[in-house]
Amino acid sequence: MALHPLFDENFNYVILRGLLRHNPNLDLLRVQDVGLAGVDDPTVLDWAANAGRVLFSHDVQTLVGFAYERIAAGKRMPGLFEVRRDLPLSLVIDEILLLIECSEPDEWEHQVRYLPLR
Repeated sequence: MALHPLFDENFNYVILRGLLRHNPNLDLLRVQDVGLAGVDDPTVLDWAANAGRVLFSHDVQTLVGFAYERIAAGKRMPGLFEVRRDLPLSLVIDEILLLIECSEPDEWEHQVRYLPLR
């Protein structure tokens, strides 16, 4: 099984293109692809939880707090990965590919993680 990611609205599109270059069969979704462009963070987290998709974002200012609120409230939170914008693109692409291809779908449940994982 593989991880099913959802990428936040502000996620670097160059990274997404790099992921698809490495593996064009990846099941990648962007917030925009599912009609959630412009909605608030709790709505995005709720959609990701209902769809069983781990969220990837560059938004460390508000999204992390909402993710921890979901966890504290006992709501499902399939995982959130925060990706710093100043990381080399090749590192980010490699890390996300590794996560997608080598993680179980529920492995990151109720976790907020930061890339790089090392």
